[in-house]
Amino acid sequence: MLNFNPVTVDSLEDIRYYFQFQDYRTCDFTIGGMFMWAFFFKYEYAIFQETLFIKGVSEIDPTETAFSVPIGKLHFHESLAVLKEYCIRNNINLVLSAVPENVKDKIISIYPFVSYKLTNWADYLYDSQSLAFLSGRLYNKKRNHINKFKQMYPDGIIYDKITDTNLQEIQAFFRLFHSQNEKDNPIFQNEAVMTEYVLSNYKRFNFIGLSMKEKNRVIGFIIGEILSDTVYIHIVKADKSYAGVYETLNKKFIIDIINEYPEIKFVNMEEDVGDEGLRQFKLSYHPIAILNKYNLIYGD
Repeated sequence: MLNFNPVTVDSLEDIRYYFQFQDYRTCDFTIGGMFMWAFFFKYEYAIFQETLFIKGVSEIDPTETAFSVPIGKLHFHESLAVLKEYCIRNNINLVLSAVPENVKDKIISIYPFVSYKLTNWADYLYDSQSLAFLSGRLYNKKRNHINKFKQMYPDGIIYDKITDTNLQEIQAFFRLFHSQNEKDNPIFQNEAVMTEYVLSNYKRFNFIGLSMKEKNRVIGFIIGEILSDTVYIHIVKADKSYAGVYETLNKKFIIDIINEYPEIKFVNMEEDVGDEGLRQFKLSYHPIAILNKYNLIYGD
């Protein structure tokens, strides 16, 4: 019934179609959110009765097999029954990973799962207009950072969409950035490898990216993905020696997005993966929601 194959860049178009059958707004159900972790979590996929099944390992225990919430045309009752049968035949526990909060109770009403909150893997969701214009007292510090950046670099900043013509200089910037900011942490090492892979295969992902240059030198770039009414920011890298560079790059990117795609209502900045610096940075933008996720473990 379920025949799993590795998630690779060649399988993206097979998978992309199925993400339209969900409205969770968590990054796990986007091409970038899934692919950036494909090797780390050993993702494999199967398509059965027009429904997508993803198998990998648990965030809590990397020796434990875990599955994403199936998405597609099968009803939850049917898709969970398929997973249960697969687990019985393969003598493994039925574990669902990164289950969005807004579907957790529905799943538990079908089968007796025990839930565990994934504290480091919640997504940060924002109002797109708020991030584009940074209006009001809540964003005073952000506006000050951006104004300082503009004052320090009055000759102007050049922004370009990421295309074949500038990919090489963006890759060169990223390699230098990584060498200067490397962390002895498997999560961040994975991010570095996958960022390099995305840049090397950029055309195949259908992402939207923006580069930032000062005096003809790349000082940052940002890559995102649009799905329905949300833009997901998968990668942001910038030279922190330029004070205010992250705030300026984020604002410009979101303004460009909502101008080109007026249907965009939300921005997902994804997880903080337990990094306190990332957590504080994302909280400083005042999310309208924290999209909690859970692991669900089946028990008779």
